[in-house]
Amino acid sequence: MSTDSTFNAHLLDTSGLRCPEPIMMLHALVRKKSAEQQILLKATDPATLRDVPKFCQFLGHQLLQQWQEQEHYYYLLQVVKK
Repeated sequence: MSTDSTFNAHLLDTSGLRCPEPIMMLHALVRKKSAEQQILLKATDPATLRDVPKFCQFLGHQLLQQWQEQEHYYYLLQVVKK
């Protein structure tokens, strides 16, 4: 994991992992971050197309952008703490 300078976000690369691992790793990272910090999730599992938006909606985090480049899916989200 590293910080992605393009988005000033923490990069969480879950390439090659299958459901439920990308969401479990994302959830663990979100718990460590403070409010307003951004996470860029990189995944190869197509299930993330469904899982990441539902994760953000259920827990109240903000999904800022979502896109695909070849076999990778990217999700930029902002942590919201209640």
